[in-house]
Formats: sequence, C-alpha cells, structure tokens
Amino acid sequence: MPSLVIVGAQWGDEAKGKMIDVLGGDASYVVRWSGGNNAGHTVIIGDQTFKFQLIPAGILHPGTVSIIGGGMVVCPKHLIEEIDRTREQRAELGELIVSPAAHVVFPYHRLLDALEEEARGENKIGTTSRGIGPAYTDKVSRIGIRMGEFVDPDIFAKRLRDVLAVKNRLLRMFDHAEIEFDALHAEYAAYAEKIRPYVKDAESRLFSAYQAGERILFEGAQGTFLDLDHGTYPYVTSSHPIAGGACLGTGLGPRHIDRVLGVAKAYTTRVGEGPFPTELNDSIGQAIRDAGHEYGTVTGRPRRCGWLDLVALRHSAAINSLSGWVMTRLDVLSGLEEIRVATAYKLPSGETKSLPGSMAEWAQAEPVYQTFKGWSGNLRPCRQWDELPAEARTFLEFVAEETGVPIAVVSVGPDRAETIIVRPDALWG
Repeated sequence: MPSLVIVGAQWGDEAKGKMIDVLGGDASYVVRWSGGNNAGHTVIIGDQTFKFQLIPAGILHPGTVSIIGGGMVVCPKHLIEEIDRTREQRAELGELIVSPAAHVVFPYHRLLDALEEEARGENKIGTTSRGIGPAYTDKVSRIGIRMGEFVDPDIFAKRLRDVLAVKNRLLRMFDHAEIEFDALHAEYAAYAEKIRPYVKDAESRLFSAYQAGERILFEGAQGTFLDLDHGTYPYVTSSHPIAGGACLGTGLGPRHIDRVLGVAKAYTTRVGEGPFPTELNDSIGQAIRDAGHEYGTVTGRPRRCGWLDLVALRHSAAINSLSGWVMTRLDVLSGLEEIRVATAYKLPSGETKSLPGSMAEWAQAEPVYQTFKGWSGNLRPCRQWDELPAEARTFLEFVAEETGVPIAVVSVGPDRAETIIVRPDALWG
C-alpha cells in the first residue's frame, strides 16, 4: 500500500503536522495539496519547535522529497522566509519541489482580502487576510499567475502587467490607491529567481513514484468542515482539504489513494465564525483552551473549544472514506472529572444523528450528550495502548464503535515520540 492520505477530520488544528512528521520518515514523498500560508503545522522534536505554513512537514526527513502541489496557492516571500528559517534550525533537510501548476499569491490578493472582509461588516467570515481566497478566485476566473509562469522572466512581466490592470480597477472601486507595476515587478522578480530551482514537474514524478511502489504521504491542511463544498459554508476556506482534494491538488487519480487517516482531537475546536453545537463558553472550555494551548499557529487567535462531536465525525468519516482515526490531544482532557461526547443533535424537526442540511438548522442544533468518567495523571509517557487509563480506552473505543472507524494512532503529547501506534496495519499495510 504505497499511498496514505492524512486529512483533518474537524475544523483544522488537529495536529496533522505531528503525524506527517511521525510517518514522513517512512515515505519517499510527502505532498501538500491545498491551501496556502493560512494553514499552520507545528512539529516538536526534542527541544526544537518547527512551524510550517507552506513547506510540507516531511522536509525534516533528509531522505524524503517534499512537494508543494499544484492545488496550492503560494506567497513567494513567505516561502523563501520559511525555507531560510528551516535551514537555520536544521542543516539536513529533504528535497523540496514546487509544482509549476501552483498559483502565486501577490500583495494585491492580501490587500483585496482585507478590504473585502472589512466591507462585509457584521457578516465577516473570519479570513486570515493572507490573500488565499482572492488568489483562488483568480484561479477560477482564469487570470491567476502560476508558478511555471512566475519563474519565466518574459512571461511573468507580461502576465503581471495584464493582471495588475484588472486589480487596480478593483482597488479604485474600494477608493484605495493603485499598486505601481515597476516596484511590484522588481520585488517579485527577485523572489522568482530564488524559487526557480525548486519549480519542477511534480505531477509526472509522483505518478512514476506510485507506479514504482514508492510510499507517498499526502499532507492535508486545515480540516474537513472548512472544505469549500462540504464545510460550514460560507465559513469555509477556498479549497478542498478533504481527502478527495488530494487527487485534485496533485494529479494522482482516485485509484492511487490506498488509505486515509482522519486526524481528530479528543475534543473539538474551531477558529472564526460558524456553527459549533458543542462549544463550551464556560470554565471547562477555558480550561481546555489553556491546557491545550489552543491559539492559532498562523493568527494567534484563541480557538473556540468544545466537547467531541460524533455527529460531525461520522460525516467526516464518510466523505473522506476513512480507514482509521488518529486521535490527538488525549492528554489535554486528563484531570477532568467528566467528559462528554455529542452523539446526536436535537433540531426543531426532531432528533438526528446526521448533519443538518443547512447552516440555519446547524446553528439551532442542540447536542445530545453521553457522559464518560474522566481520567487523571500524565499520559505523555504512555507508549502502548494498555498503558492508557482504562477510562481513556473506554472513551476511544466508544468513538471507534460509533463512527465505524478503528483507532489507528493515539497522540498523548506534542513531541514526535509521544505517539501510540495502535493499528500498524492501518498505516502502510
């Protein structure tokens, strides 16, 4: 089984970066397929902390090739800074490839992102203002600039001039100053020079690797319920962080995906606006936030916290075709007397175990809880399933039974070593 997708099963921030690092050493390729520097992955190895927003976390394994896929949108300045920062922290890194099909994020994307969010007034989406949405809008409108064009000096100058004329008309509509071509071109042409060596034919290389039986690990960013089609629209991202997006953003077909692991916290968090039935606006919610350091990797914003939602996880398991769960942050719940899990929703139309069909209904959902006895003690030294408290195992077994998906991995701390592989057969096979 040479290919494995790691997907966020909730609203992002599930600790996918750690799992990519844990499994990356066993892979020949680690490929990120969607999003941009609006997503953040943190990897902790001993006393070193690495923060990634564009580069796949597999870069920390020298023998692994990390690919920024064609489904991504890339801020060149941020990518260069991230490469330089990572090299300062660690001398030996894996090879980095950027797909020519990936789109480029420019200052006008960030500017329009902020202006459009401000114009929404009370209906703000909660964007990170990194220009991700406008970059994807350009992609769909077929006026975006791809990496392959960006690193070609002659093509880039002409494309930028044409696109900038369109963007300046938009800026005038917002009563904002226009962006001057010469300064923007000079700055970004310099970035292109630095990035050019990384831009290579990623798609053909991946297909050849799969045919040769090499292991490919697909690195998901953000989470299932931020998906443009399947998330809590309009409070979603502009791409496809679900497992199906791994095909769209890399060029490998559906039959080339062998296994899919869904990463989920033992509780639920989300950033920004949108429905959140199990949200805890009380001392328990704050205790979870404090214990889990639940503040955004990219924005620093405090995350909304709540109990685990199995209605959402059942749906996530279905649309991602999950073959196993990676349950993270189990250690954060240690010390709570009781732990609750939502098994259904109460709606005006009655009780349901399925997701509501509209955001209006979802906003009215009241969770139906099942309560479990909590556990205490430090879970971080645990390395085997049987070393976990009996109450924690009962909790995890219930999640597996209710969702129909086995527990494959349990994370009991942020460090690479603080991981329990429960089902090795659910990984590479």
